[in-house]
Amino acid sequence: MVLLSAPPPKTQAPDLAALSAYLQTLGDRIIAGERLEKAEALRLSEIEGEAAILLLCETADRIRRRCCGDTVDLCSIVNVKSGNCSENCGYCSQSSHHPSPDSPIYGLKSQTEILEHAKAAEAAGAKRFCLVSQGRGPKYASPKSQEFEQILETVRLIIQETQIKPCCALGEITLEQARRLKEAGVTRYNHNLESAENFFADIVTTHSWQDRVETVKNLKEAGIQACTGGILGMGESWEDRIDLALALRDLEVESVPLNLLNPRPGTPLAERPRLDPYEALKAMAIFRCLLPRQIIRYAGGREAVMGALQSLGLQAGINAMLIGNYLTTLGQPPDQDHLMLASLGLTGGEAPVPGEYQV
Repeated sequence: MVLLSAPPPKTQAPDLAALSAYLQTLGDRIIAGERLEKAEALRLSEIEGEAAILLLCETADRIRRRCCGDTVDLCSIVNVKSGNCSENCGYCSQSSHHPSPDSPIYGLKSQTEILEHAKAAEAAGAKRFCLVSQGRGPKYASPKSQEFEQILETVRLIIQETQIKPCCALGEITLEQARRLKEAGVTRYNHNLESAENFFADIVTTHSWQDRVETVKNLKEAGIQACTGGILGMGESWEDRIDLALALRDLEVESVPLNLLNPRPGTPLAERPRLDPYEALKAMAIFRCLLPRQIIRYAGGREAVMGALQSLGLQAGINAMLIGNYLTTLGQPPDQDHLMLASLGLTGGEAPVPGEYQV
């Protein structure tokens, strides 16, 4: 492929007119169906300065509108089992390897408790509701454990009692377990890759990146949509971020949560500085350029990292949000999210997955 002229290198002040023309052509190519390749994405990562980054965001927003429409996918989550996790993920306050003082510890919640959370999420405007559990996953559960069966029963109950669509994030699962989730009514499952393969061992050593990929492939084979993304701001390079996006593209995942690291006390990443909001915006925009038709979701950390600039993410390629609280931290009230969407002319609902939206 012959590459277009590159944007101005970051060592010189950008020519905004030239950059705008470059991005206009790039956006046209992506909307027409051409894939952005790694070399071009790396060039986009060199764009510096707020004005130049906002031009990149405008291009990502145009791609989002043309390829996905104006519906913002709204979902909510509940931590159905918390703390004492066997895995050593460096960002997570639930790990038994580095327990955090702000992370609660409790066993699997009852069906009644989870159903109450689901009804509250539905009342807040969420269209999907994800049951999230700590641990490596049902794949490694004791044969005597009944927790997976209890989750299946809870999924069926939510379907009976509400209009919200239940999702799960239980960790690693076998193909047979994925098929059972599908039979129970689960249509989307969250299992993040967290980072690029090259960076993964810097964050987690108790399981591998390929272990996560295997679960994503099991989901896809069972006919469940993969909600698979990662975390930005853990110390990864721009190349790592782009490699993550390319891996997600290769796996053909439908939904891509982008978490922005909000460092938790007691974890190995507790002292990492938060991302600059404009660096986060640049990453969101590049993900949209690489994944033009995927659902790209504002996930954990958006309030802490973006602050008053949250709405800019929805003008940088984002077309989905978690609303309500997160696993161990609080989110902003859903009413504020709905007001933010309305101010941008966007509609909260259920966004189309790749291939559903027609221009």
